[in-house]
Amino acid sequence: MTEIVKSNGFTNESLDWDAWLDVVELERATEDQIKVLEESNVKAKSSDYYLFLVHQPDILRQRSNAFNAIMYAPGGMSRAERELGSLVVSRVNGCVYCASVHAQRFEQYAKRNDTVQQVFDNPHGSGIDAREKAIVQFSIDLTERPDDVRPEQIQALKDVGLSDIEVLDLIHSVAIFAWANRLMLNLGEPVFPDGSKAEG
Repeated sequence: MTEIVKSNGFTNESLDWDAWLDVVELERATEDQIKVLEESNVKAKSSDYYLFLVHQPDILRQRSNAFNAIMYAPGGMSRAERELGSLVVSRVNGCVYCASVHAQRFEQYAKRNDTVQQVFDNPHGSGIDAREKAIVQFSIDLTERPDDVRPEQIQALKDVGLSDIEVLDLIHSVAIFAWANRLMLNLGEPVFPDGSKAEG
């Protein structure tokens, strides 16, 4: 989808991200730092996010291994649904940058952006069918009240067709974005295509 979606300060446009602290300069990076960047993401060498996190290459390596396994592993929940969970968490947590990235990825796999518009407008009740609505609601619940998830909320996912492994995939997706959002929100800020920054 190429249609731009904007609502409540969120967008599916491609954004940049500026670190508030010093990043590693590539020409001064160690061999291991370069290797970790190359392992992490194809755009890592030009991303302030990765160039800051690579100050601690061992931690970045573990982060990237976990992220890639959770989001890209074959089998289980579809890529589109993992992206939907990530999008919802990022919207609830107020992470404009992460929401933009995972809105785009959801659109890429689902081939539509109607749910993205709904999530940006108001995540509660979003989704085009019972399965999406259940995924969205669980993602909200686990983000807002992680200490209060009950068996009946898991059962609600199974009632709309999620298998045990798909439930686990969703929980992993939601959980890693609790981490990812907090890194993005506390280490820098998104930059919009016009050069403006999010109002804070």
